[in-house]
Amino acid sequence: MTGTHLPAAGAASAAPAMPGRTFRRRNPRMRQLFPYLLVAPAVCFLLTITLYPGAYAIYQSLFYVKFNTWTFVGTENYQQLLNDREFWAALGNTVMIGGIALIAECLLALLLAFHAYRDPWIKGWRIIFLVPMLFMPSAVAFIWKLAFMDGRVISDLLMRVGLIDGNVAWTSSIWLSRLTLIVADIWQWTPFLFIIFVAALQGQDEEVEEAARLDGASWGAIFWNISLPMMRPVIAVAVILRGIDITTMFANVFIMTQGTPGGATETISYFIYRIGFKTFNFGYASAASVVMLVLTVIIAQLAVKRAFRSGRD
Repeated sequence: MTGTHLPAAGAASAAPAMPGRTFRRRNPRMRQLFPYLLVAPAVCFLLTITLYPGAYAIYQSLFYVKFNTWTFVGTENYQQLLNDREFWAALGNTVMIGGIALIAECLLALLLAFHAYRDPWIKGWRIIFLVPMLFMPSAVAFIWKLAFMDGRVISDLLMRVGLIDGNVAWTSSIWLSRLTLIVADIWQWTPFLFIIFVAALQGQDEEVEEAARLDGASWGAIFWNISLPMMRPVIAVAVILRGIDITTMFANVFIMTQGTPGGATETISYFIYRIGFKTFNFGYASAASVVMLVLTVIIAQLAVKRAFRSGRD
């Protein structure tokens, strides 16, 4: 037929262009870099508040610093530190006080997690167990200082139940003063381990426990023989995290005991504070902080490797 024009095949398959809008295909390299660009500000911020202070402390530890006077001494601060009895005593106090508190916190948190996870009544009120962790460390230290020393609340309670005859001078005895720090730390940080242990129990397979209950096993037997072995890697990681945090124990010592009697409660953090801000020997304090950081990293790395190796086995 005349006057009829058929469109070409290529024109029929082509999509009509939308007026006023252009489409650009994103560069593949840009697509790869885009996630890194999103997290770059957070990474830069974290590196600034972590790597820079650490590098500055290492640099400062090579000098004898007295206010604005910097004298290069090389590794002399580290050599002096290795022969410093007060440093090793503070390190021993940190291990002793922190170790006793950590063991007690772990056992108590496991006990509370077991009952909170199983008992319906306690399970509904387990948020109460988290209240001590919501307080600032300095506030907790003032509370327990009032209870042990200023207000003598603990002594009054012990006298009322007939365990003692008079007020107890808690800071006059080495072990009593250490006990005050241990009690304050247990009261505040047991909820931290409690949260982790409850989450680990809730994440376990219920079918395994149900099979054990059908076989007649009690809740205690199930927890001891099934739940606890399955929680071993979680417990190890939680204990390592809490152990690292214990090395920074400062507020309780500063407010409650200030290292008395005779340095028996002086932790490594308080030792660094005392050297840096009371004797103003900032280079020596930086050397102590660097040594403590290296020891903490090495011990934590070995503990993590051992925990995950035992978890795989």
